[in-house]
Amino acid sequence: MATKMLLTIATGNASYDTKAAQLKSRLAEQIPTSLRLPASILSNLPLDVTGIPASCGFLSPEELAITELDATAICEKIAAGKLTAVETVTAFGKRAAIAQQLSCCLVDFFLDEGIAQAKELDEYFRREGKVIGPLHGLPISIKDHIPIKGRWASGGFLANVEVSKEDCDMTSILRRLGAVFYVKTNQPQTIMHLESHSVYGRTLNPHNTNLTPGGSSGGESALLALKGSPLGVGTDGGGSIRNPCSNCGLYGIRPTTSTMPTRGYLFYQPGCDAVLTSTGPMCQSARDMNLFISVVRSAQPFLLDPSMIPMPWSVPSPSSLWGASTGRKLRVGVMVHDGVVMPHPPMLRALELAKSKLAASDEVEVIDFKPYQHDIGYDIIRELYFEDGGNAIRMMLKEGGENSLPLTDWVILPSHTKDHDAAGMWALRYRKEVFRKAYSDHWLASGCDVLLLAPFPGCANMHDTARYWAYTAIWNLLDYPGVVFPTGIKVDPSIDVLHPQDEVMSPADAYNRSIYDADAMIGAPINLQLIARRFGDEMLLAAQEVVERIIKA
Repeated sequence: MATKMLLTIATGNASYDTKAAQLKSRLAEQIPTSLRLPASILSNLPLDVTGIPASCGFLSPEELAITELDATAICEKIAAGKLTAVETVTAFGKRAAIAQQLSCCLVDFFLDEGIAQAKELDEYFRREGKVIGPLHGLPISIKDHIPIKGRWASGGFLANVEVSKEDCDMTSILRRLGAVFYVKTNQPQTIMHLESHSVYGRTLNPHNTNLTPGGSSGGESALLALKGSPLGVGTDGGGSIRNPCSNCGLYGIRPTTSTMPTRGYLFYQPGCDAVLTSTGPMCQSARDMNLFISVVRSAQPFLLDPSMIPMPWSVPSPSSLWGASTGRKLRVGVMVHDGVVMPHPPMLRALELAKSKLAASDEVEVIDFKPYQHDIGYDIIRELYFEDGGNAIRMMLKEGGENSLPLTDWVILPSHTKDHDAAGMWALRYRKEVFRKAYSDHWLASGCDVLLLAPFPGCANMHDTARYWAYTAIWNLLDYPGVVFPTGIKVDPSIDVLHPQDEVMSPADAYNRSIYDADAMIGAPINLQLIARRFGDEMLLAAQEVVERIIKA
């Protein structure tokens, strides 16, 4: 069903265009002829393409039913003998092939390998009468820079595209737990955009293809939005799980760093540890986040990577933390804006509705949270990202003959990056630690358990316009875990009108107002973000359960 792994990229003096064309051709040929959408559909696509996988006629009713299940339900049904691994990965693989044609979300499609792996799992189940592990038969999609042995990967540039020789720790663990691999997903040049535009093309938001699905894990979010995967693995160094999940109406969590395995992930700045990347699940339900982290942590990944922190995992029941039995309410801080950029009207609408419902609940105490110097924090983390002033990026672009994309130019602007010597790096990292201590004191003084806020100062935006990351990146600087979840609200131009503002808070605020267009953003989903202090991941998921239930009641 797919091409064999015999293709190699042209080397030597071959142009960027030649190499890029080879990669795109290889991917196009991997999509089976039987799953290629006809011109009658592709030439007349609506803005919202999420309904096409169900309406195009390529999936049977039984396959459609499988792809409506979340990961937890799939694992339960396979363990009970009600589903096979083969029929499960076949259903999601077919839907992923359709998703690729609608959104350009993939970089590698290898359903034949997934089916072969699933057959082995089904045979084990028939022979042993039990599953091989807690993820037995679960199809999982994997972001491009996370290696799977024998499959295509890259570290964000044409120059470092490769076929992986080994699994990384994460995929090795998932394989042992019974997961099935069948696709890898798109990411942006540099892996440092809230956008997903690479050598493979630009990924589109299935809810509104005028808009970005976010980044840098935007291939994952687009695939999940089209239900071509029940669960994907993303990474987050500045919002790259939370932003794409929010743009596409999904669930996702950025765990505290060094608590989930990342050893072996591809990156072009090895040894740059000023801002550590976190990795976590992107999924269809809140309970899937708990499932994924629980089973990965139970595999003791810290035995493979001594840099990891061996944290146990057990999400407490909300009633054990808050409520009548404890005599204590959940204290939710609400931050309407960060003092730098005011969110767009649909995000403000969602925040105001959430705040009013939480305030009316007898389970929650609402606290008006005042942001602490987010402009300074954002400046610090932007400089920390590229302590070499962006030289590694320029080198990778030159090596691959690759033009710098607009958002690449923006992330390494000289006004926000410097080529530091050792003393300069020490001084910058000291500023980080001073800021983290001050913010910790500020949080403690507020008295809140968790903080509710926007995940971005708006919904999914037009392509190449996501320039303000501070609603997510500030928490990367502090290393506070964050979860995003859908509100059920979507952009409505008849309601979400941009009114005159008494005072523009900053140049970034003026820019953010300039890119708002409710008519162009129609139908975009709205998520909210919940934050806890460092290592508060388990409590965070317990609080998220309470907050989401109240908001959606």
